[in-house]
Amino acid sequence: MKAPLLATSGTKEGEIELPLVFSTPIRKDLIHKAYVHLESHGFQRQGRYPNAGMDVVAESNSPPTGHHAARVARMRGGGGGRQGQGGGVAMVRKGRQAHPPVAEKVIYKLLNKKENKLALCSAIAATASGTLVKLRGHKADKIESFPIIVSDQIESVSKSKDLSKIFDSLHISEDIARLEKRLKRRSGKPQLRGRSTKVGKSILFVVKDAKNLSKACGSIPGVDVVEAKNLSVMDLAPGAKPIRLTAYSKSAIEEIGKLKSPHLELMVAMR
Repeated sequence: MKAPLLATSGTKEGEIELPLVFSTPIRKDLIHKAYVHLESHGFQRQGRYPNAGMDVVAESNSPPTGHHAARVARMRGGGGGRQGQGGGVAMVRKGRQAHPPVAEKVIYKLLNKKENKLALCSAIAATASGTLVKLRGHKADKIESFPIIVSDQIESVSKSKDLSKIFDSLHISEDIARLEKRLKRRSGKPQLRGRSTKVGKSILFVVKDAKNLSKACGSIPGVDVVEAKNLSVMDLAPGAKPIRLTAYSKSAIEEIGKLKSPHLELMVAMR
């Protein structure tokens, strides 16, 4: 299976043999499962102070009976404002929570290594499907072949103005312009917590060395860069929806070629 190798000017430099990873069957269910599990690794645990609502001087009327009053614990004290009110239990005003969240709750979802590896191989293979890329919403009608493979010159680009010219050459500008209308502004808590704007996802560059290219992509919304050794399902399928418009450098393809798909290993073993 071969794919055209493009220069940064958009011209065809030749062809490159795609690794066997791109022959992995596309498993949308497995990609979704891997994304959900990996996303939980970034969650922050939350809990409550164990004595919240319990640091009160309240005693129950449960031992004696015949007082014609509920046996709920009542506030004691020297004539305070809450004297006689219920306290220290879950059903009263300003009482504790019945079942508060605890920090000991297990929220880190584990995933089998082979499942995670197969999901990654499946997501990489899906980037070669122009149909899936367009179904996600990317504007890729002018792109002739998938996956997009660019020469290693792309890794030396460090300025946004130079990268914009490359976008025009590779017919990616239309997809990046799509995000200008998708900029969503928030108010309230998200704004206070540094999430005042929400931007969609455009092209993902997979390279061997992201030192220079990450500087050029930093000011362009929706454009991300990741090194091949750190590639994850979360990069290739944001929101667990396959698949993202992806461009690889020649060196990144060689790096991905070292990845062995569990499905292909099984097929080789059966032969």
